This record gives sequence, structure tokens and C-alpha cells, in this order.
Amino acid sequence: MDIRRFGVGHRRPDGPPGTRGVEGQQIHVDPRGLIAELALRPRAVMPPHTNPNLTYFVVVEGGGFVRVGDETARVSAGEAVVWPPDVVHAAWTELTPMRAIVVEFAMPPARGSMLVLEAETVEPLVGHAQAEGALAPKHPVDPVDHKSSEKEPW
Repeated sequence: MDIRRFGVGHRRPDGPPGTRGVEGQQIHVDPRGLIAELALRPRAVMPPHTNPNLTYFVVVEGGGFVRVGDETARVSAGEAVVWPPDVVHAAWTELTPMRAIVVEFAMPPARGSMLVLEAETVEPLVGHAQAEGALAPKHPVDPVDHKSSEKEPW
């Protein structure tokens, strides 16, 4: 039996550059993808970034906002957001926390490419070139004064 621990007491406070108020814990990672838990405190920010993998952001507690490409939506527990490969996406909260399970499916590598999983590079069966996610162009990312009646905070 293999029991993976996550949640309070097991999270680490890090994320992509510019991330604020987000803690997470990998539950599983292998060449096929990863599963992780994320906890966003009130006024947390995961800045706009890309990822080469198909990702599901499954909200299990609380709620906040997500951005996928040019679309922004409010999300809450019981909703899952699809983040397509290589599309700019972000998440943030206002006054309430949000917990999510993130499930990434590694896309089949193009000939000569690499798979990128949570800051780890995994050698695919073919090729040696690199494909990796990247931060979106710089936006002021500070939703402290964000009002839910307005558009996204950047």
C-alpha cells in the first residue's frame, strides 16, 4: 500500500515566479503526468503562465478566479477548469481561500521534444530537444484592489 500525504502540514510555499500566497504538494509525478494539491490563501496569485501539458484545475474547496487565454471566470468548489497546452492561464483569489487538485496529462512528445512536469524535465522515448512552459508577458499582478465587478486584476 502506498499512501501519499498532502494538505495542511505537507505543502511547500513555492510556485512559478510571481506566485504569492500559494502552497502546494505533489501527490504523484511520472512521465505520464502529475497530480498535485494547491492551496491559495485570500488574495493569492498564480500569475499568467503557460505549460506544455493538458491540465485540469479541479476546485475542491472555496473559490476564486481563473483566466484561460483572454477569458476570465469565477470558479468555486465542484468546478474543474481545463487549461489547454501552451495557452496562457492564471488563478487568484480575493477574500476567500481556494483549494484545488491539479491534474496534468503529459502530451505525447513531438519528435525530438521533452516533457516538462512541475519544473522537472523527463526524457521521452524519442529525441533530445527541449519544450518548456514560460511566463506570460509581464503584467502588473496585484489583485489587492481588485473588485469582483471589474475584469481580471492585471
